[in-house]
Amino acid sequence: MKIAIFGGTFNPVHIGHIALADDVCRSLGYDKILFVPTFIPPHKKMLHVESAENRVAMLRNTFKSDSRFEAETCEIDRGGVSYTIDTVHTLIEKYKGQLEGKFGLIMGQENAFEFNKWKGAEELASITDIIIAQRQKTITVDTEGFENENSGEYTGGFNSSDYLKVFSQFPFDYVPLKNLILPVSSTEIRARIAKGAGWRYLVPQAVYDYIIENRLYGYEK
Repeated sequence: MKIAIFGGTFNPVHIGHIALADDVCRSLGYDKILFVPTFIPPHKKMLHVESAENRVAMLRNTFKSDSRFEAETCEIDRGGVSYTIDTVHTLIEKYKGQLEGKFGLIMGQENAFEFNKWKGAEELASITDIIIAQRQKTITVDTEGFENENSGEYTGGFNSSDYLKVFSQFPFDYVPLKNLILPVSSTEIRARIAKGAGWRYLVPQAVYDYIIENRLYGYEK
């Protein structure tokens, strides 16, 4: 079975995440995508983050209708700072005998831009097949106060002029994904919910229902 790892905060999971995972399956032949919600990211200070329980519940509710996708909670179960190298080692052991080849490791261009600063970057590049997805950032509401803050060695210097640089300067072997680009972000969704702007069709139905039922992200009728 060909399996790819898709890490992120998923705060909340949205249609862009799902469309990207679908592209990986259809374009690259992967059978399963493991969505791995982070516990504490090493390069961000998370703002307005929902509990791990809620983030996992939204993922699981979303994937009830698609067996290709699965919420993998190893980073939450492990606790502490979530390093991808530790996650990959855990999953290699967990899927021993089931995995065909190496795990795919999905990342956006903004993550690839700083990949050399990740813990165990060189080892990660050797034990996984890195998949770099195209990304585009377009914000249509004021998100001040909702953006995560950079921490540690992450410079946060990635911008639109760097998109082409990533593909030409990435120092390791990788697979470029020619994916559909949906200009949707969890940051903007959180801001839209809190400000009463439209957000209904930016998330799967199961996530929409869960956010309303549990009054997440400052939701009010």
